[in-house]
Amino acid sequence: MADVAEKAGVSRALVSIVFRNQAGAGRETRERVLRVADEIGYRPDSAARLLARGRSRALGVMFTVHQTFHTDLIAGIYPEAERLGYDVLLSGSTQGRSEAKAVEALLSHRCEAVILLGPDAQPGYLGELGQRTVAVSVSRRVPQAHVDFVHSAEGKGVRQAMDHLVELGHRRIVHIDGGRGPGSVERRRAYRAAMRRHGLEGQARVIPGRHTEDSGVETGRLLLAERDGGRPLPTAVLAGNDRCAMGLLMTLTRAGIEVPRDLSVVGYDDSHLSHLMPIGLTTVRQDAVLMAEHAVRFAVERLENGELQPREAVLDPQLVVRGTSGPAPAEQARRPGRPRPLQAADAT
Repeated sequence: MADVAEKAGVSRALVSIVFRNQAGAGRETRERVLRVADEIGYRPDSAARLLARGRSRALGVMFTVHQTFHTDLIAGIYPEAERLGYDVLLSGSTQGRSEAKAVEALLSHRCEAVILLGPDAQPGYLGELGQRTVAVSVSRRVPQAHVDFVHSAEGKGVRQAMDHLVELGHRRIVHIDGGRGPGSVERRRAYRAAMRRHGLEGQARVIPGRHTEDSGVETGRLLLAERDGGRPLPTAVLAGNDRCAMGLLMTLTRAGIEVPRDLSVVGYDDSHLSHLMPIGLTTVRQDAVLMAEHAVRFAVERLENGELQPREAVLDPQLVVRGTSGPAPAEQARRPGRPRPLQAADAT
């Protein structure tokens, strides 16, 4: 700023007035200051100005590298944060970088609040973090932790997917579990409940997995090996998320399995990659934009009103039927008996 003032022949205070767009500088002087700033490449340091006032107006976002649904969430976070006058800083966790390290990096850059996308951290850490700063957890609910929660009604989404498959005549429906991934416990519980409700409890099977393409590939190889050993393939698979479903599809199609003629596949998330495949993926849609908007608003409202307590937003998912689900193969075409009414134990 001193360099601009010297070259423009004005005081530093006047340069400050020009860049704050306040009254006190004539049109000619204003244009000269801006021209000089452009010539020497000066840009106002808005972060330093805000810190001088005790605010950074920055929201930190912790995400997992390679999680496609997280990129969809981030795409929704930016415009809502900008609308409310906040900047966004990103910090990723990966195999060699823990979530805690990613979060601490955001706090060290003076982020006023942190939004955690699908955190895998222990409940104790989330509780401690919620006492240190304003925090919002997206896609994962941790009771008693002092943080806001934004997630979809996982049970509703799984019930929609399972009802869809049963209506198509499927009985041998396998679920690939998401391990410790966000929503996995709720999805697993809802799958088992749906199999009971449709009278298929004896055929329920949960295969351990993760929310990755590799997990889908591994499950595909397992199912193919079992088929070669005499065990029939399932007629449908409910994957833990879209990435897992895509790995499964890749393995099955390379082995000559036609989807959905031989086997139907349903994912979860409706990430942007789910409709870029040659066969569009049938999946349960979580509204990434709406989830992102809720997360940003929860964080900002608590920053602006320190008396607000953490809240929870539960959003309805929606089944999106595309090309990977179809009628069960001929030997499974006989529809199962009429499902019993939904019981309280089936709800999540």
